[in-house]
Order: sequence, then structure tokens, then C-alpha cells
Amino acid sequence: MKKILIAAFAFSALVACNKKENDKNLHITGKVEGLKQGELYIQHIVDTSLVTLDSITIDGNSNFKSDIQIPEAEMLYLSLNRGTSNSLDNILPFFAEPGNMTIETTLKEFYAKAKITGSKNNDLYNDFKKIKMRYNDEKNKTFSLTILARKINSAQKLDSLNQRADKLTMRSYLDAINFAVNNGKHEVAPYIALTEIYDANIKYLDTIQKSMSPEVAKSKYGKQLTEFIAKRKASE
Repeated sequence: MKKILIAAFAFSALVACNKKENDKNLHITGKVEGLKQGELYIQHIVDTSLVTLDSITIDGNSNFKSDIQIPEAEMLYLSLNRGTSNSLDNILPFFAEPGNMTIETTLKEFYAKAKITGSKNNDLYNDFKKIKMRYNDEKNKTFSLTILARKINSAQKLDSLNQRADKLTMRSYLDAINFAVNNGKHEVAPYIALTEIYDANIKYLDTIQKSMSPEVAKSKYGKQLTEFIAKRKASE
């Protein structure tokens, strides 16, 4: 009887362990080329703080893997502890979703050289970042010309550059709105609305909210967008 009870207990523990492992629906494999010693963290934002979901010790092998549970698509962050380094290039955001994902990057250019596959939301987010980057380049050029115009005290040039900056901002907002509306079947749409154009005219946010699929509307960022719009309407 004692042997039977021990066997039954061991079987129950094995089943519980397997169930716990099966609950992990996001499987990440990756490599940080050049990293021999350090710590990697998979994190997400809770309220306004980064909370660690998993930690990975790198000791001689730059490859890593992580198995975690996420209830739905969500922006996560791969953070690198470089030890005594003063580098600010330590956080890599990526739009995760249940399934298999791969992250490959380098120690030298942790953010800039990152290649992430396995998530449609992340692919779309990268497409949006390319659009955003074009506008940022134009805005930076305009800002540099504005500084020069101030130095030479050219009021006419300043007025022209200010108008140009306003038009760039408006165009960037409209492109972000169109991007979110066209991708309403993915969680990236409400995320962009909440993080990039939260101060846009409420009618545009309404349009994004109405374009969301029923599944996305029920998601974390879908619910947050609906709540945010309701609060803005109540305060305006």
C-alpha cells in the first residue's frame, strides 16, 4: 500500500509539473552575439513599472531560451544587464504573442541589430516604426533649420519652418491613424493609438476604436483604448 501511495503521489506531481509546463504558451529562442557573461530579463509593464517574467543567466553561451505564459498579445521587453557597462542600449521592446518567437541581436548594437520573427503584431509594429522614422528624420531636419534661422534672426524663415513642422506632425498623426484603422484585427492597432497618438482629436480615436475586431476590442490594449476614450470624452 505504501508503494502504491508513493507511486500515486509521484504521478500526481508529474502531471502537475507537465500541466504547469503546458501552461507556458510563449516559447522564445534567441542569441545575443558577443554576449558571454550577463543577465537577460523578459519583462512587461504593470502600471508604470517593468516587472520581470523570466530571467536568464548567460555564462559562456550567447544562445538563450525562455518559456513563459502570456494571456494574449502584449508588448514585452528583453532587457540586458551588462554589469559595469554604462551603455544605454539595454532594452529591446517586442510585440509578443503566444507561439514560437526568435530574437537575434548583438551585444554591440542590442536594439539596432535586433531581428525578431514569429509574431504578426511585431511585424506590423516594425512597419509602423519605419513610417515613424521617416517623419522623425524630417522633423529633425526641420528642427536643425529652425535653430539656424533663429541664429540669423530670419522671421520669415522661422514662420515657414514652423508651418512645415505643423504639417509634418499632422501628416504623421494621419498616417498613424490610417495604419491603426487598417490593422484593426491586430492588437498593435489600439497599442499605437494609446502610445503614439493619444492626444489626437477624439473623433480619430473613435474611428480606431470602431475599426477593432471583436477579439481585439476584448484584448488588454483594446479595453484600455475604450476606457481612455471614455475618460477623455468625460473630461472634454
